[in-house]
Amino acid sequence: MHSHEKDLGELVMMVARSMRRRHMAALEPFGLSPSHGRALRVLAGTDDALRPGDLAERLRIAPRSATDVVDALESSGWVARSVDATDRRAVLLRLTDDGRDMARTIARAQKSASEAMFAGLGAEDRATLAELLTRINDESGAGNIA
Repeated sequence: MHSHEKDLGELVMMVARSMRRRHMAALEPFGLSPSHGRALRVLAGTDDALRPGDLAERLRIAPRSATDVVDALESSGWVARSVDATDRRAVLLRLTDDGRDMARTIARAQKSASEAMFAGLGAEDRATLAELLTRINDESGAGNIA
């Protein structure tokens, strides 16, 4: 095998790591950690309010860690806690208007970072790559990972 003929799995992991670094770097100007950015994205993608435990599950982090994330986002004015009308012991989390704005801002910043990574490919190559990755994702049953 020539040095330029890398294993496909290894190549995909290298690209994924590079993308992750770019997405993390896109959060830095906003003073957000990756977990804060992911929490904003999850909450922005939800029509209803979420309970903290549901957020923790979607982020695949411990409930205690989710509490720390929510505390930070609440102190920044991006998340509001409220009492669940159907269960007075339960707390619900919602993005504030500022939180929705921030979620949109970081989504744009991360999209730009992603686009920059693939800027060297022509439109046809990008479309082919998207088609192939979608097919692999669908066939592997990987689903959408937040």
